[in-house]
Amino acid sequence: MQLSKQNLQNRTNYIYDAIVIGGGAGGLSAGIYLQRFRLSSLIIDKGKARSFWMQELHNYLGLPPDTPGKVLLQQGKEHYASLDGDFLNAYVEEVVDEGETFAVKVKVGRVNSLFATFRTRYLIAASGIIDHLPPLEEMRNVYDYAGYNLHVCMVCDGYEMTDKKCGLIAGSEASIEEMAFNLSWFTPYITVFTHGTFEVSPPMRQKLREHGYPLVETPIRQFLGQNHQMTGVELVDGSIVELETGLISMGSRYHNSYLQELNLEMQGGNLATDKMCRTSHPRIFAIGDLKVGLNQVVIAAGDGALAATQIWRDIRRARGARRWEANV
Repeated sequence: MQLSKQNLQNRTNYIYDAIVIGGGAGGLSAGIYLQRFRLSSLIIDKGKARSFWMQELHNYLGLPPDTPGKVLLQQGKEHYASLDGDFLNAYVEEVVDEGETFAVKVKVGRVNSLFATFRTRYLIAASGIIDHLPPLEEMRNVYDYAGYNLHVCMVCDGYEMTDKKCGLIAGSEASIEEMAFNLSWFTPYITVFTHGTFEVSPPMRQKLREHGYPLVETPIRQFLGQNHQMTGVELVDGSIVELETGLISMGSRYHNSYLQELNLEMQGGNLATDKMCRTSHPRIFAIGDLKVGLNQVVIAAGDGALAATQIWRDIRRARGARRWEANV
């Protein structure tokens, strides 16, 4: 059932078997498996999963290579709804461990917001990461090309940049070190842009010169192109750098602040999990980009299946086998 401000009170006194925070590929996969295991679930989604604005999923097994991410998500949501799972568009503000249950506190709607609390025995964190994009005066200009030939993931889209003039938009010297020289596996025609946001050390300048990678420190005014195909950038001084593709590496943040009071084990910025995606809390699971691993749609979907399956195993063992009463 699609929950909203009008009907969510019907569920606030209900205890779900599992609540999934995040309605991307991982969260939807988890929800589908939970419902197929005959468990009760609620997916809470803040909207605009990372894969939502991926225009073509070229590396997802079995799908036509021009399938947009939003189509994958819409089909997943329809599949979940067909299994009678609950879905709510809302922002999770806090999760409180009450012992046998978790209280999941949410904010519904940006205007005239309504606040509600849902309860669950198990929790799956699938809220992913939020990428930092170049801060331009007209951000619409970024979204005109992001997800087309302006990429955020080298593992996903490095192949798409093969032997093309690529602009690497870095957010720190560490991101230059991490991305530029790995990107050269796909293309050596790399121009590094700092957008004027940080200083580059002399050793790094020398390393870039040795590899023939131009360094542009003047901020970007706008991306150039048409029909969502970026052809270069115009800098604030009016100069133009021609490009055929781009990779944004300005960093990202994990959307996991609602878990801060639970003292879960971390590995760097990621949640530490076992092979079934269970965190250091036995009833909290983390899947997709939040956990240690590869940030890929297909990985997140697999993680959702793993987490849901383990939750079913836990609940099945606790409840025991059903009797065929007529034969007992």
